[in-house]
Amino acid sequence: MRVVTDTALCVGAGQCVLTEPAVFDQSDDDGTVVVLVEHVEGEQLEAVEEAVDMCPSQAISLEAD
Repeated sequence: MRVVTDTALCVGAGQCVLTEPAVFDQSDDDGTVVVLVEHVEGEQLEAVEEAVDMCPSQAISLEAD
């Protein structure tokens, strides 16, 4: 699956980074989400699905490859 983010929606809560720091980081400039790994699978996919659910601004989604 491909990780898709919308930085215009992101409020910089950081829940994604806490959930899966190998995939997500935050911009030093404004705290918005930065994707470190664009394609995920297996256990990493499960963690990203949790991050999608936890995102308060719904700025993260998954798309099929």
